[in-house]
Amino acid sequence: MSWSRALREAARSGLTIERAKLTPLIAIRGSAGVAIVIGLCLWRGDPVLAVSSAFGAFASGIVTFQRSMRPRPVLALAVAGALAVSTFLGYLAAADTAAFVVLLAGWTFLSGMAWAIGPVCGLAGTQTVAIMLVTVTLPTSVLGALQHAALIFFGGVVQATLIVVFPVRPWGTQRDALADALAAEGDYARRLRQDPVAPFDPAPLMDARLASTVTARQARRRPAQLHGPRGVAERLRPVLASLADPVVGASLEGPERDRARDLLAAAATVLDAVAHAVRHAKPVRLPPEAMATLEVPATGPMLTGAARRSAYRLISLLVDAVELTDEPVRSTRPTTEAERGHLLRPSVPRLVPVALRALHREARWSSHIFRHALRVAAVAAAGYLLGTALPFGHGYWAPLASVMVMRPDFAQTYARGVARFSGTLVGVTVGGALMALVHPGEYLSAALAVVCVWLMYLLMRTGFSVTSACVAAYVVFLLGIAGEGWEQTVEERVVLTLVGGLLALLSYALFPAWETPRLRDRLAEWLEANGRYAMAVYGRHARPAEGHPRQVREALLDARAARAAWERTEARAEKEPVRHRGLSAGSAKAAGAALATMGRVTMILEAHLPDRDAEPSPGAAAFAAELGPSLERAARAVRERGTLDWSGLRTVWERWDAEAGSEGVAPRAAVLLLDALDDLAEALSRGPGGGDGAAPGTIQAPQ
Repeated sequence: MSWSRALREAARSGLTIERAKLTPLIAIRGSAGVAIVIGLCLWRGDPVLAVSSAFGAFASGIVTFQRSMRPRPVLALAVAGALAVSTFLGYLAAADTAAFVVLLAGWTFLSGMAWAIGPVCGLAGTQTVAIMLVTVTLPTSVLGALQHAALIFFGGVVQATLIVVFPVRPWGTQRDALADALAAEGDYARRLRQDPVAPFDPAPLMDARLASTVTARQARRRPAQLHGPRGVAERLRPVLASLADPVVGASLEGPERDRARDLLAAAATVLDAVAHAVRHAKPVRLPPEAMATLEVPATGPMLTGAARRSAYRLISLLVDAVELTDEPVRSTRPTTEAERGHLLRPSVPRLVPVALRALHREARWSSHIFRHALRVAAVAAAGYLLGTALPFGHGYWAPLASVMVMRPDFAQTYARGVARFSGTLVGVTVGGALMALVHPGEYLSAALAVVCVWLMYLLMRTGFSVTSACVAAYVVFLLGIAGEGWEQTVEERVVLTLVGGLLALLSYALFPAWETPRLRDRLAEWLEANGRYAMAVYGRHARPAEGHPRQVREALLDARAARAAWERTEARAEKEPVRHRGLSAGSAKAAGAALATMGRVTMILEAHLPDRDAEPSPGAAAFAAELGPSLERAARAVRERGTLDWSGLRTVWERWDAEAGSEGVAPRAAVLLLDALDDLAEALSRGPGGGDGAAPGTIQAPQ
């Protein structure tokens, strides 16, 4: 992709306004927290403190809207504490420009590294830098700095208290995640009717698992509806794929295929009903047509062999899903010790070592997180010095704009930069026009600021340009409380926001952290994870009595995580104005499709794991033994741009197939696995003619 196209796509993405589900009650609760803090400070007669304290409640409220399975009060308090510390340290160094620039660069570097812990931590770190830049411009003493920091923390306490006292749809995040997973399974069943090898995105299942990870206190209070359906959804996916697959399931044409299509349609209807019941905390309502389809016909079973086993397993799992969801929807039930220990989320103190390990893991030059931290620290320092040197007041707006738009990847940074400037232009224009026409006093300015906060919370998920407009108007009204002239505010905000945005965009062009060179590493990691999953499944077929279900489950989770990492890297690489000599965009898509097929074949085979008392399979043992070394060599070849060779593995399969004949699902699945590996080798063998060379106007990524 050329630079012109990359910038054009980024601008279009940044200006896109999405249709999103609005949550007005939650927005009212968050804006009420800001209103309480501002009102208390104005009641005390100190507009400057009102401006300072409002930022604490405002930023704490923003973080509680982010996608996180952590309890919202904990997020509000944690962010408020970090904001208070950054504010106080900023006040201590504000008197000396050099000292403040050093502090700003160091703190910004740490906030950039916080992205290694997670996106919510990264956003929280960005907020602390913003508060440090804004509040230290308000004149005060050291004792006053402590007061400002305490008020900022108080804003977070108010937000946390409101969340506890006025809960809006408790367990709503967990319900939505589980309902999305069940609905995704229903959509998958519906698509399998037309395409027996339809792809499935495991992201909803991953989100549902993340939502099921709760604290010990939450585990005791979790509604009964949220205990079991996720496990059923996990087991349903391979059964659905196994029933629809023409090789190991129902035949491609004829009465068996018609029966399989009817079962898949009924399964989709049941899963949609269960998802609706979970999302809205209501009983399951099933149409009688779906129930009739799931019964064995009076003429007897119409499916044979593996397809019949899959059908019986599907009916049993659907019954389990309905029964588990139909438990009293508002009740809780005692949990066993095993249930309380399963997927137990560690407490905040126990997360500290995990966070430190994540930071240590990313503290290397090749890490895109580390390079982002260096980049944003340099831009914040340069922007502050430049904003101070320009003949405007509020010079902190330049580095503030830079810090708020910069992200570890190219596309988000450029998209947010365009969205930030356009949103700021609209926001300050509307806010300035209202200030000029109405000339509001302190209390009316505060009321208008709260309205802007409510709009921002309400429209949080519609797009960054919309929220930027709300924030810009909010700042105009908030500074109006302190008596700032709106004419100067509007002019400064537009010019300095443009300067900050240009600094952010220029920094990524001069010091990038491209994802494109990481494609081969991500692909090799996905291949290795898929290989461990396949070896775990074939190992169970080889020695049924020795295997443990947890081994297969953990291997599957690792494969999903590797796939998600690959898809994130590929999506970012597609938007970068660079091309890597080792892997073209076409080769990357073909290789990803091949590995997705490999994972799907293994998943189908998992649906037919033998009982512990089944006979061992020497052929499966030999195949698994050869699969490990072959995949190790292949992963090394992917990283080093070598040739993939599956001849040894195919020889083992041919011997196994000759011994087993047409009996058994495992050898039939093995040939599909080999076909997927051959597709991978073909995708990676494409030469420069397949698009590996750099396009005109692009940068050649370093090797």
